[in-house]
Amino acid sequence: MNYSYEQSFQMPAWMIVIYLIIAVVAIVAQWKIFTKAGKPGWHSIIPFLNLYDLFEISGFNGWMFLILLVPCVGEIFLYVVYWKLAQAFGKGTGFGIGMILLTPIFMLLLAFGDAKYVGVKK
Repeated sequence: MNYSYEQSFQMPAWMIVIYLIIAVVAIVAQWKIFTKAGKPGWHSIIPFLNLYDLFEISGFNGWMFLILLVPCVGEIFLYVVYWKLAQAFGKGTGFGIGMILLTPIFMLLLAFGDAKYVGVKK
């Protein structure tokens, strides 16, 4: 058996299509969340700018997204951001836990549900 490096990492076409569909749905959900919060929707397709805006919508300083670069701490802090994002849209504890555990589904619920942006209580 003669395997080359390129053959061992090929992804089937159907997986690529599924990945692209998930990426487009995530961008659309984030676009809608940004527009509900008064931010330009197109910011959701710009790397780093989308994180900056997500942190601002969640009530943090936008530049705090740099914390995500710190291993372990960044992932835990992202959970806090999701929790605060749920609160910023007037959702309760259950929705906040859902945002942490099932982020893609709850982002869609936040984007296309009846949630209104109310801001974060300091």
